[in-house]
Amino acid sequence: MTEQTGGEHRSRLGAAHAAAALGGAMYFLGWAGFGWWPLALMSLVPLWISLEWVRDRSWRAAFAVGWTYGTVMILGGYHWLLEFFQVFSGYGLAACLFFWFAFSSFIGGQYAVYGLFYQRARSRGWSFVWAAVPSWIALEWLYPKLFPVYVANSFAQLPLAVQIADLGGPLLISFVAVMVNVALFESIRWLRGVRPAPKAAWGLAVLLAALTLGYGAWRIADVEEAMAQAPPFQIGIVQVNMGIFEKRADAAEGHRRHIEQSLELEGDGELDLLIWPESAYVRSLPRNLPFSGEHVRQQVRTPILFGGISRGTVDGERRVYNTAFLMDADGNVHASYDKTYLLMFGEYLPFGEYIPELYELSPNTGHFTPGDHVHGLEHESWRLSTPVCYEDVLPGFTRKMVREADPHLIVNITNDAWFGNTQEPWIHLVLAQFRAIEHRRYLVRATNSGISAVVDPVGRIVAQTGVMVRDNLRYEVKMMDEDTVYTRFGNWPGLLAVLAALGALIGPRRWAR
Repeated sequence: MTEQTGGEHRSRLGAAHAAAALGGAMYFLGWAGFGWWPLALMSLVPLWISLEWVRDRSWRAAFAVGWTYGTVMILGGYHWLLEFFQVFSGYGLAACLFFWFAFSSFIGGQYAVYGLFYQRARSRGWSFVWAAVPSWIALEWLYPKLFPVYVANSFAQLPLAVQIADLGGPLLISFVAVMVNVALFESIRWLRGVRPAPKAAWGLAVLLAALTLGYGAWRIADVEEAMAQAPPFQIGIVQVNMGIFEKRADAAEGHRRHIEQSLELEGDGELDLLIWPESAYVRSLPRNLPFSGEHVRQQVRTPILFGGISRGTVDGERRVYNTAFLMDADGNVHASYDKTYLLMFGEYLPFGEYIPELYELSPNTGHFTPGDHVHGLEHESWRLSTPVCYEDVLPGFTRKMVREADPHLIVNITNDAWFGNTQEPWIHLVLAQFRAIEHRRYLVRATNSGISAVVDPVGRIVAQTGVMVRDNLRYEVKMMDEDTVYTRFGNWPGLLAVLAALGALIGPRRWAR
C-alpha cells in the first residue's frame, strides 16, 4: 500500500513537472521572437495546474515545479544565447552549453520563487487569484534579468492591446493578460466540478479586455491627431552591416561605408540629422567637449549622431566609455552621453573589477566604465534622449532618461551584430517598441547590422531594415513631448502588486478570510 501511494505521488509529481514544462514552452512561443501571442493568454494555466497538484507537498516541490516552468521558458526564449557564447566567449561547445543552462536556470529561478509565494499564500487560506496574480506582477518587476521578461511583450503586434502602456507600462498590460489566464484556469476548474461557475472571473476578464481595447482605440486616434500637428524632423539612418570582429579588424572600411552611405542619403534630399549606430567610429575620441569632428564626418555636411569609443583618466586610471556623440553642421562635436547600463558579458564581466584574471578567460569581453548621468543632448532647438544598446529595453531606465531630458525624440544606437543572424535583433526591437508608447515619442533605432527601425508614438513599426544587410533608412518623424501617466508615476502596478503579495505572504491569516 505504501509503495502504491509512493508511486502515485511520484507519478503526480512527474505530471506536475510535465505540465510546467508545457506551460514554459507555451510562454516562450507566445513571447517576443516567436510571437504566437494567443498562447500568452493561456501559458500560465499549466503552471497553476501543476502548482495545485503539489500544493500539499513540501515547499521543495512547489519550488522545483516553478523552476521547471521558468527554465524551459528561458532556454527556449534565449536559445540565441548559445550562439553568442560560442562566438564571443572563446569557450568550447560543452562550456557554452553549461553557461546557457546555468543562465537559464538562474533567470528561471524567478518562477521557482513564484512557486514558493503561491504555495505559501494558498496554505495561509488566500484565494487562488490573490495567491497567483500579485506575486506574478511583483516578480516581473523586481527579479533581476539580462533582458526584461513581461507577458506584455507577447502583444506588441496588437496596437489596440498595448496602448495602456502609457498608463502603467508593460506591467499593466501583463496584469490584463494574467487575468485572462485566471478566467481560463477557473473555467477549467469549473468544468471539472472543482468550483462553481466563475462568473466574477469571467466578468472581470471581459471588462478588463473591453476597457483595454476601448482605451486603445481612443488613444490611437488622439495620438494620431497630435502627430499630425507636431513639427516634422527628417532623419537618415546608416546601417553598414559589419561583424564585430570585422569592424575591429578593418576600421577604415567601416568608416568608409558610413561616409559613403551618408552621402547617398544626403543626395536624396535634405536631412535634419544623420544617425550612425553604436561604435560606428571605433578609433578613440577625446572626452573634453567641444572638439572638431572633421576627421569623422569628412565630406558629410549634415549633423550626425554617432556611436564611438572615448577614453579618459579618472583618479589616475585609464577608463574606456561607450559613448554617443552629437556633431553639428559645422563639424563640432558638442554633446555626448556615456552608456550607463552596461551589458553583462559583452561590455564587462561580473566581479571583473575585483578579479582581473576573469578577462583573460574571456578575451572578447569589453572592459567599459559606465556613465554617470542620463542628460539629454541638445540639437538646435530640439532635445534628444539617446539610450545606447539595450538600455532601450529597460522601462525604468528609459523613463529616468525621459524625465531628466523631456526629449522630443528618443534615439537608440545599438550593435546587435554580437548575436548574429538569430532572433535576438527581432526580440530587441519588440521589447524597445513599448518605450514609444509609454512616453508618446517617436523611437528611432540605428543598428550596425539590423534591425534599424522607426517606431511611432502608437508603437507601430513604420519603417525598418532587415537583418545582416547593408541599407539606408530615411523617415520624417514628428517632434513630440507629451507627459504621460507612466512618465510621471512609473511602475505603480508593480508597487501595488508588491504590497498585495506581501500581504498574502506575511499578513495576519484573518486577512485571507
